[in-house]
Amino acid sequence: MEQLNRIELKGTVGSIRVQTFSDKKVARISLVTNYVYKSKDGDPVIETTWHSISAWENKAFPDLASIQKGDRLYVVGRLRNQRFLGGDGVERTVCDVSAYKLQKIDTEEFNYEF
Repeated sequence: MEQLNRIELKGTVGSIRVQTFSDKKVARISLVTNYVYKSKDGDPVIETTWHSISAWENKAFPDLASIQKGDRLYVVGRLRNQRFLGGDGVERTVCDVSAYKLQKIDTEEFNYEF
């Protein structure tokens, strides 16, 4: 059976931090997505989810430093779990999106219809 680990997100940048490791840049991006649906009463409901994205600089990405808070992004990547020990000594697991495609998109693509 073929295995697949792929995620596609279209959302708004909440924050971005670009760091340099061994002459390569990596961006840590928080991205917010909204899922819109109607309640039983017919009222629109917006469900908000925050995602943690990491993207290493390469030919497929725009200049990572040009991405700013509020930009709309289309992200393609894979889910990756990371385990670490917290400051209190408790082991924690975080789900992160390791991006291999980033693309800025226009705001017209973000219109919600109810």
